[in-house]
Amino acid sequence: MAFLKEADYSHGKIGKTAVVLINLGTPDAPTTSAVRRYLKEFLSDPRVVEIPRAAWWLLLRTVILPFRSSRSAAKYAAIWGKDGSPLKVHTEKQALLLKGYLGERGHEVQVCYAMRYGSPSIPSVLEKLRAEGYERLLVLPAYPQYSATTTASNFDVIFRHFQQVRNVPELRLVKNYHDHEAYIGALKTSILRYWESNGRPDKLVMSFHGLPKAFLLKGDPYHCECQKTARLLAEQLGLSKDQYVVSFQSRLGRAEWLQPYTAPTVQALAKQGVKRVDVVCPGFIADCLETLEEIAIEVRQDFLVAGGKEFNYIPCLNEDPAWMRGLAEIAEQHLIGWPTMMTGSLRDKQKQDALFSRAEAKRLGAEQ
Repeated sequence: MAFLKEADYSHGKIGKTAVVLINLGTPDAPTTSAVRRYLKEFLSDPRVVEIPRAAWWLLLRTVILPFRSSRSAAKYAAIWGKDGSPLKVHTEKQALLLKGYLGERGHEVQVCYAMRYGSPSIPSVLEKLRAEGYERLLVLPAYPQYSATTTASNFDVIFRHFQQVRNVPELRLVKNYHDHEAYIGALKTSILRYWESNGRPDKLVMSFHGLPKAFLLKGDPYHCECQKTARLLAEQLGLSKDQYVVSFQSRLGRAEWLQPYTAPTVQALAKQGVKRVDVVCPGFIADCLETLEEIAIEVRQDFLVAGGKEFNYIPCLNEDPAWMRGLAEIAEQHLIGWPTMMTGSLRDKQKQDALFSRAEAKRLGAEQ
């Protein structure tokens, strides 16, 4: 095996630490060609689709990509902002703010983001950090609930990349934070703030991204972690079991996925006489196609056509200050034991850098 070239080793150098926030990814543009490239990479991942490769590759090339790419491109175009893909914009702001909040806590760390599919790719970010002398990496997935299809796929890419590296950095991998107090607390704060301004619904729908049921039966803990998130959040909000429902969205193919499905669920609620539903998506920490288009546009229409009167989508946590403090707390707990804390003049400089990071995030439109 040929290893990547290493920089000259420097004795006595204090290794630097970086936090890598990894999200799923997004096309580079809301066009058919860009979406096709993105979908090809995404749907070629054996963690995502567990079908014999030859059969799946034929189906992907001849049926799915030719027909799905243009339809998906139109959906992306409906939510694309002046600064680009909402998911990428939010993830960039989150990385800047996370660096700022960690800096205020006295941590001298770099924070950058990567995408599992699309750009910036995980290998490109890891190589940049390696070239800059970072010897400790904390990998922080943007998925609160663990699944082999998301979190483990991130880890696959990281492990494959470092198989090419002679001097591998120290790695820490965050598996999940679906039941972390800071995460649940930020969700609670966000929802209550929305209700204070808009009143409460007849029913709160907690919609998580779907997963083939077969994955659950094979041992993927995702479904159980979603249920725990929902239960803890409902307890924090003081909701009884008849005031909320858990559902799953974003199906692909004809196989059975985790149920109940979100769209039929809200349609049934409307037909039962429920006038207002609010939908929140606790499996996403940044708004994206699945929340802004699928839920806020398509599922809204499903509810209204079925007879419902009022549908509200409660945005993801995005750059909510309560969440950014919470994410910093989660990262800080995994940084324990690493020499990241600065004192004296270095800490003052770090605070200045932290303020700069937050100012840059604000310039990009993040809340403070």
